[in-house]
Amino acid sequence: MAEGTTPKKTAAKKPAAKKPAATKAAASAAPKPVAKKAEPVKKAATRAAPKAKAKPSPLKAKANEATAAVKKEAKVLTKQASERAHELAAQGKDRATGALDNVAKLIGDAAGTVDERVGAQYGDYTRKAAEAVASFATTLKGKDVDDLVKDAGDFVKKSPAVAIGAAAAVGFVLARLIKAGSNDKA
Repeated sequence: MAEGTTPKKTAAKKPAAKKPAATKAAASAAPKPVAKKAEPVKKAATRAAPKAKAKPSPLKAKANEATAAVKKEAKVLTKQASERAHELAAQGKDRATGALDNVAKLIGDAAGTVDERVGAQYGDYTRKAAEAVASFATTLKGKDVDDLVKDAGDFVKKSPAVAIGAAAAVGFVLARLIKAGSNDKA
């Protein structure tokens, strides 16, 4: 061993006390008590007295009634607005077809003048344009507003660039007409 170190003492293990064989046999032969598992307190309380259904508070009941009334009124107003919009669209369609008929008539009447001034070939172009406008007006008259909306949606899906260009052109024309109308009043 090295200097300055003390030898370690190892503790001697004591032999385990042996039980007599008779005690072991008696312990194994004796019936073991069966322990009942304790029910959780919450379960026991529930079994003992079933919970009464909680009644909604009067404030909550009034809120539910108010919500139902608002939803019902909103449905009624939505239906009325939809019907009104449909009526206005039908009136607009009727006005547009009337205007298209007038334009077709004006173009057709101008065809004779075009024949005299420019030539018969250009008069024929004018007549074809008048027929095309009249045909479009007839087609427009024969369709329902819902069909027109569906057709417009299909057109926009098929050629969005043309639709955006047409919307821009119509907006420009309307702006110019409104500006010209406001200058006349001043």
